Amino acid sequence: MQNIRPNTQNYEHLLRTEAPLIDVRAPVEFAQGAMPGAINLPLMSDDERAAVGTCYKQRGQNAAVELGHSLVNGEVRAGRLQSWLAQAKDHPRGYLCCARGGMRSHIVQQWLREAGVNYPLVEGGYKALRQFALQAIDARAQWPMMMVSGNTGCGKTILIRSLPTGVDLEGLAHHRGSSFGRTIVEQPSQASFENNLAVTLLKLSEADPVTLVIEDEGRMIGSRHIPESLREQMLRSPIVVIEDPFELRLERLKTEYFQQMSEAFLSVSDEESAWQNYAGYLHHGLYAIRRRLGMERFQQFTTVLDMALAYQRKTGSCDGHLAWLSPLLEEYYDPMYRYQLSKKADQIVFRGDYQQVESWLRERTGSGRAR
Repeated sequence: MQNIRPNTQNYEHLLRTEAPLIDVRAPVEFAQGAMPGAINLPLMSDDERAAVGTCYKQRGQNAAVELGHSLVNGEVRAGRLQSWLAQAKDHPRGYLCCARGGMRSHIVQQWLREAGVNYPLVEGGYKALRQFALQAIDARAQWPMMMVSGNTGCGKTILIRSLPTGVDLEGLAHHRGSSFGRTIVEQPSQASFENNLAVTLLKLSEADPVTLVIEDEGRMIGSRHIPESLREQMLRSPIVVIEDPFELRLERLKTEYFQQMSEAFLSVSDEESAWQNYAGYLHHGLYAIRRRLGMERFQQFTTVLDMALAYQRKTGSCDGHLAWLSPLLEEYYDPMYRYQLSKKADQIVFRGDYQQVESWLRERTGSGRAR
């Protein structure tokens, strides 16, 4: 027998360290929200859980428990036990977790104990961790913030990721925030996005407030919304503006939206599928803003986009895309940015190119202790 570690209610430690969690909830529950350190090894499948739930409503708890044991028995139980044992062996400092720290995690804990492994559980389960995560966001949303703004392609995300107290909301949301913002990774659920945000904020400092550096985002990042407490503080915070030359912005966007995205699609599927998906990604981004462009301009851009795709596939060069990206910035994105920023003019505290803004931010936010 191993030395017995106690069950825990130290939610802050679990989140801050991204402690390995064996989450024994059903897959549908896990998909709705999970913690960064969790792996889903369910006690029951979605269908089994649904059957037990129906039985509970119709015949009561004892009948539901009996049905659950009959469904997870024999080879099914043995197979799942082997998965739990393997995960426990690989992560000996981890914990078991179910919805509320109740019957499911206790059952798995007992079966592991019978197999010779003592593995502690999270008291209160995912619900308690989730509540703590939301409270952590609300608390740290009161910390001082500095918003980074600037035209599309000015390197806001690159800058934020380079700073010790930068909070990359777009990275956490798996979306770059524009109509062309989606990545090849599916966006997390709203709850998982918030859980990951809480972990990021908890890691920045244990207690002492630091100045958070965040991109000047809208309310939504793709289909995920920024928690209201954080959003309210962002709206009140000072803004620094990156003003880089147009050609430099084009080069950054060419690398990010065309070179890196085409390579990403090619890395996960065969060539034909990759090019179809890459083309679909660009067409979807353009289609999303067709009404604001006007249908005639949208059709013109679409024609040039198709020509650029054919040229890129034939030669490997992304340069053809600049023929539609450049006027798209000049006619749509840049005017939209100027209008939105004009409404926040009184919050702007500094303007400069990328290097100047980076130096300015480091001087004013570098004193905070990053953990």
